[in-house]
Amino acid sequence: MLEEKGQPFTYREYRDEPLSVDELRRVLGLLGMGAGELLRPKESKAHGITADMPEDEILAAMAKEPTLVQRPICIDGERAILARPADKLIDFLAAGS
Repeated sequence: MLEEKGQPFTYREYRDEPLSVDELRRVLGLLGMGAGELLRPKESKAHGITADMPEDEILAAMAKEPTLVQRPICIDGERAILARPADKLIDFLAAGS
């Protein structure tokens, strides 16, 4: 969708280059979310991770198993959005212009 709109971006393949715990903390801060809110329900259940676990445990699990993290996440400077549905991304980028 970003290519279609002519919007430059850098894509990070989350499975090949998972976010570190520190990167996850930064992203959560930008999103204004806790780690439990960013868990994918099916994947977290399959891995025995719950949203009410301690934040550090959730972050460690997300860094080890990146499929636990909801996506796509778009970061634009000091702003971020969980682009679900993906259409949210267009408004987000327009607001930053």
